[in-house]
Amino acid sequence: MAFDVLQDKILKMRNPTVFGLDPKPEYVPPFILEHHISEIGPTPEAAAAAYYEFNCGLVDALCDIAPAVKPQSAYYEVLGSAGVRCLEKTALYASDKELYTIADVKRGDIGTTAEAYSTAYLGYIELDGVKTAPFGFDAVTVNAYLGTDGLKPFYETCRKFDKAFFALVKTSNPSSRELQDRRFQDGRTLYETVGDLIKGLGGELDSYGYLRVGAVVGATYPEELSALRKRLKEVFFLVPGYGAQGGSAKDAACAFDERGTGAVINSSRAIMCAWKKTGNDGADYMEAARAEAVRMRDELREAVGL
Repeated sequence: MAFDVLQDKILKMRNPTVFGLDPKPEYVPPFILEHHISEIGPTPEAAAAAYYEFNCGLVDALCDIAPAVKPQSAYYEVLGSAGVRCLEKTALYASDKELYTIADVKRGDIGTTAEAYSTAYLGYIELDGVKTAPFGFDAVTVNAYLGTDGLKPFYETCRKFDKAFFALVKTSNPSSRELQDRRFQDGRTLYETVGDLIKGLGGELDSYGYLRVGAVVGATYPEELSALRKRLKEVFFLVPGYGAQGGSAKDAACAFDERGTGAVINSSRAIMCAWKKTGNDGADYMEAARAEAVRMRDELREAVGL
């Protein structure tokens, strides 16, 4: 199963982290962006080419210490078709470097539309006997708030292609409390209800005891994170909110079980933009990203006990 692969990589590297690739023009070192603008012009195509070079450099710098990568599709879609092509190429490049790839797309729909979304990111299409994987990610993020009608198509796709997905349960943003903390008559909060819902999808457990459906739970809510870890023992966690959003290593450590397994912690801006703190105008962006990733790894190792 897909989370077996991720957990194996985490234990091998003793590093439960995933780095986000969420590029914006201001996140890319000027020399990279200016080079592509000079060749192509100030166009989405130039930005996409710069993003891809930047992404490849980060992957090269981190692939031997970080087990996973998580591009957020919105940052690519804003560039139109050139950006989507960049996302596709980035996923392929990261896979070739043996990183576990997570498409942060937060898709949410029902029926055949949900089936199409899940196949696009996790599966393949077949035309005239030829199979093509549009993106080929290992896992995807899903909006769970349409209920089982929106989850089952993703689950079936994951079973078919031996992939996995993370459903939004308790997100890291401050206003998540407005809806997700609402209580029902049975005493459960909305996020607890959603957690129980995804756990209830069932299925076989992998060799570590986890289902192929995971949960997105923010490090910015450590008490809730800790309670959900106890409640959803068979669910693997993807944890945003560490670093730039205010979550600490101690907070993130609440996502792990007593074995030190069952979660992966995300950092995006802190790693991507580490070059901005060195005073070298991005010339050392790979070294800066690596240093920040190592710092995060060591901090989490200590907090989790890996």
